Amino acid sequence: MTIKERYKAIIEHFKRENPNPSTELHFSNPFETLVAVILSAQCTDKRINLVTPALFAAYPTPQAMAAATADDILPYIASVSYPNNKARHLQAMAAMLVSEFNSEVPSTMEELTRLPGVGRKTANVIMGVVFHKAAIAVDTHVFRVANRTGLANGKTPIEVENTLTRHIVEEDRYNAHHWLLLHGRYVCKALKPDCLNCGINQFCKYYIKK
Repeated sequence: MTIKERYKAIIEHFKRENPNPSTELHFSNPFETLVAVILSAQCTDKRINLVTPALFAAYPTPQAMAAATADDILPYIASVSYPNNKARHLQAMAAMLVSEFNSEVPSTMEELTRLPGVGRKTANVIMGVVFHKAAIAVDTHVFRVANRTGLANGKTPIEVENTLTRHIVEEDRYNAHHWLLLHGRYVCKALKPDCLNCGINQFCKYYIKK
């Protein structure tokens, strides 16, 4: 199977099975989206969805969060991973939104990655979810599934991102992020991939070599 054939088969499968994938994080506006995605780093979406309602109620705008301190924010997110760092990042991020971006979430990679707590992966998620750009965010799930199936052979997230971007047409890139993430979360798990119940196993390098 050529790389072109593998991409075609896998993308067509996901389109049939889940034509309109979306994030499992809960939010209602761009600022809430940014906060939720920052918090979700190395933490489950389920956990983030438990803590964000109270956090969003207390700090519904960048101005409100910027006026708080990290110590104020910390109790709301104490149960997530790395809460101290994330509390500092959220306060500093909100302050930068207010001071440099007119309290609006920016839309470019260059601007987003200037914000505290925002790396390339988070920026790509925001560009896709909020601004509907053709961005592929590579988290641990996407990285694992892409390499395991043979869609990529990258040692770093940016290598995998570049490979996926090169082979996936622009209109499918946003959905492809969610397809690969959800597949990694529920089927192609890190320790025990459920290969027998995987809909793309016949196209997967890992399964074929087993």
